[in-house]
Amino acid sequence: MPITAIVFDLDGVIIDSEELWNEVRRDYTVAHGGSWTERDQRAVMGDNSWQWAHHIRTVGGVELGERRIIDGVVSRLLARYEEHLPVIAGAREAVVGLARAYRLGLASSAPPEVIRFVVRKAGLAGVFSGWLSSDDVAVGKPAPDAYLAACARLHADRARTAAVEDSENGLRAARNAGLAVVAVPNRRYPPSPEALEHADLVLASIAELTPTAVASLSRS
Repeated sequence: MPITAIVFDLDGVIIDSEELWNEVRRDYTVAHGGSWTERDQRAVMGDNSWQWAHHIRTVGGVELGERRIIDGVVSRLLARYEEHLPVIAGAREAVVGLARAYRLGLASSAPPEVIRFVVRKAGLAGVFSGWLSSDDVAVGKPAPDAYLAACARLHADRARTAAVEDSENGLRAARNAGLAVVAVPNRRYPPSPEALEHADLVLASIAELTPTAVASLSRS
């Protein structure tokens, strides 16, 4: 069966933002008397906002409510995006090119206000038929919830849908949801070889994600 829909991750796939998220979380945590290391960043990749805010509070040692932590981190991130949105080279072109042949969606761990901002500022408004934040489901990646909900919003058959992911938890989430999996490994936080085994196709860059590449994912 040919692929008819594609669901993209956002951070690390369309925008080069994982390190920026790390910086913002670290700076916020330290500014409020807590501690943050790269181990913490790896621990929360794929989490929804409530999960990473809980981590900052309980592991990072920030004695604030989780809603306040979320608002503080997100406001700092959006201020950085106002200055410069780090769209990955070739990502906009790849997404727009695929939109001519496939229904496209987003399943992102970013909160809804960040997704809306990025899609608009990146010039991709109207390209995606639907998008979903992990804040809209019970738990983030590697649980399949975000991808299952995104497929439901797209009215897409999971057996004919591909996911595009860069991270360990994202790859596991897509496979757990039963989607065909395209990996574009994050260079700063690369997935393990075991996680890459979940991928049906591994690409060196998002620019390689062409209709021909997607057609190679056709499933029996």
